[in-house]
Amino acid sequence: MPGPLLRARQGERIAVRLENGIEQDTALHWHGIRIDNAMDGVVGMTQPPVEPGAFFDYDFLVPDAGTYWYHAHQHSSEQVGRGLYGILVVDESESPDVDADHVLSLDDWRLDDSGAIHESFGNLHDISHGGRTGNWLTVNGRGNETLELGAGERVRLRLVNTANSLVMPLRLPDWPAWLMALDGMPLKFPVEVTGSLVLGPGQRADVFLERPADVLDADLAFLERDQEIPLVRFSHASARDRSPRMLPPEPLTPNPVEPCAEKADASTPLLMRGGAMGDLDRARYRGEMLDTRALIRLGKAWSLNGEVDRPGEPLLTAARGSTQEIVIENRTAWPHAMHLHGHHFELTDSLGGAGNPGSSPVLRDTVMIEARETLAVRFRADNPGDWLLHCHMLEHQAGGMVTWLRVS
Repeated sequence: MPGPLLRARQGERIAVRLENGIEQDTALHWHGIRIDNAMDGVVGMTQPPVEPGAFFDYDFLVPDAGTYWYHAHQHSSEQVGRGLYGILVVDESESPDVDADHVLSLDDWRLDDSGAIHESFGNLHDISHGGRTGNWLTVNGRGNETLELGAGERVRLRLVNTANSLVMPLRLPDWPAWLMALDGMPLKFPVEVTGSLVLGPGQRADVFLERPADVLDADLAFLERDQEIPLVRFSHASARDRSPRMLPPEPLTPNPVEPCAEKADASTPLLMRGGAMGDLDRARYRGEMLDTRALIRLGKAWSLNGEVDRPGEPLLTAARGSTQEIVIENRTAWPHAMHLHGHHFELTDSLGGAGNPGSSPVLRDTVMIEARETLAVRFRADNPGDWLLHCHMLEHQAGGMVTWLRVS
């Protein structure tokens, strides 16, 4: 693991047959790709479950270049936690000026004393707290990675947080580095990276990194309180030394995403409640109002607008082409990584933990919302169908933090 790297060029067609060889039903979600609703991989909304021994054919065009990923979207906490995911790279029609392109899938694993995956899936403590986090970090399925760079070489790092729930603060080498894209969508201008770069579960960042001529080997490290855990070692390949470019990179070519209107056509509140140290006293589950004890017995600990799990009515119904605003208020004691299917949304005041891009809007499909924070997102409702909006801390999703919207 991870699963096979899928690679296509912008505008090309991808056809994938999912064959289910496990003992649970499953489905695949194509995270961040603005595709037809029927291919989104949500059981009970866009497709039936793929039963053990059965198959499902996914077939879609990729409209946007960038870094994306695919993962199981049924029993997600366990299936993703066991490694059922992979990376999807969509290359630009014109390649940027880099010497190499590296995919770095970052994950954590909860292992028992024998080194096997710990069987504590569905743990209520995980559900009601920060989610399932592990005791072993990997890069592309290994404990660490080594990349060779010659002096003056500039490389593209495609950083993907594929963890169930772990928020990843990352320290890059103190070398020239530029943040080029987030969640597959290019920034209007490259942003110099200084200090740490934070990726929530499901988020991606494309970084261009250049090795200076006068430095020794360096690391990309995970920051954990007062210590650093090296994940990627950048070693010197003297045979590849070259003259430095002297200039920062040109911006990546924008993807064909229609901008939001200056004024939203509608604004919808979304209130998060629940979890440990939360104030969830009751919520509606499958049409029935239940108190906290009854919800906990069902393994449910979170609500969105007083509803637990996917409600019968959408959070909002949007006319195609309209600009929609969702104002998310996190009244819980925990951060959440909210992911919208089928669309990217604009953020003007926050990068969701990934640096400071200046004043231009940033497009994301997953945003970190800190405890007690309120954050507004806007999106152009240009992709028809029924689309999920849920926390990508997968234990929170399993514990009830799921809603949906309709674009007609």
